[in-house]
Amino acid sequence: MNLRTRHALEFVLDNLVWFMLLFVLVVFSLFIPNYFQLGIFANIIEASSVLGVMSIGLALVIIAGHMDLSVESVAALSAMTVGILFCSSGIGLGVQLHPEWLMVPVSLLLALAVGGLIGAFNGYLVVKVKMSAFIITLASYIWVRGLVLVISGGRSAQDLAPAIRWFGIQRLVGLPLTAWIAVACFVVFSLIMAKTPFGRHLVMIGGNETATFRAGIRVNRNLIIAFVLAGAIAGLAGWLLAIRTSGATANLGVGLLFNAFAAVVIGGVSLKGGVGTLPGVYAGVLLLSAINTAINLMGLPANFTQVIHGLLVLAAVLLDAFKQTIRQRLA
Repeated sequence: MNLRTRHALEFVLDNLVWFMLLFVLVVFSLFIPNYFQLGIFANIIEASSVLGVMSIGLALVIIAGHMDLSVESVAALSAMTVGILFCSSGIGLGVQLHPEWLMVPVSLLLALAVGGLIGAFNGYLVVKVKMSAFIITLASYIWVRGLVLVISGGRSAQDLAPAIRWFGIQRLVGLPLTAWIAVACFVVFSLIMAKTPFGRHLVMIGGNETATFRAGIRVNRNLIIAFVLAGAIAGLAGWLLAIRTSGATANLGVGLLFNAFAAVVIGGVSLKGGVGTLPGVYAGVLLLSAINTAINLMGLPANFTQVIHGLLVLAAVLLDAFKQTIRQRLA
């Protein structure tokens, strides 16, 4: 195999999810009436905003060779905290700040802080106590969701303060601000992963944690930062959820973890760690959103979504193993 063919093959392997997304959009546009419209594509991007933000934090931890199953419950707790404080009906306390616009940054910082604290707790137990990330974050997934039920009593908070809800209503160049926030997060964290020592170190840790430690890199500190970021980003996802629904319910965000996991795996992040990019994850998120939109337009039962997502994850895992085999032969 000559050098040009090898580079072409590596390019295809690195960007396979983008080719899959393009293929799906072309096929759906050809066979589903009214699919090929700017409004539909805008809806695909809009519907993927919360899932996209949550997938970023999950991807950081998996690239570093670990797992965070708590992000869904962390998002729910952040949303419920914002809902209780800043909603005016249901269990909302209707807290008011003056001037009103202060409620936007305060509620956002509160959601980030709630998520970051739980992420720090997870990271400390994983790194300092040397406990399994899978077990620790699974436990957090359960107790945090339980905490949401405890503080809400199973009831909902409604009618979010207008100053905060404004973000869920306003649009810029045809897209809501929540979608632009998700896009901005992907751009910022893609640059962090590609251009900063922290991003490169996370990839190295995921590839070989022991060798990275022996190279003098502070593995523990980077891992704790990754867990804190995953929690804080999940808090941001919860804030966006509260804005989109103008409140919070006890079961808010149920099922998001598995969709985020599917997007990350489909986006090319290896479950073994050390491989994956955030632009690829965003393509995975858009792919899932495009399929969901097609299912809605075809009028298929919602249960089909679960079946298709499950098959996509299975296909992505098999594809990941196939790509690793190809790369080993190219090496």
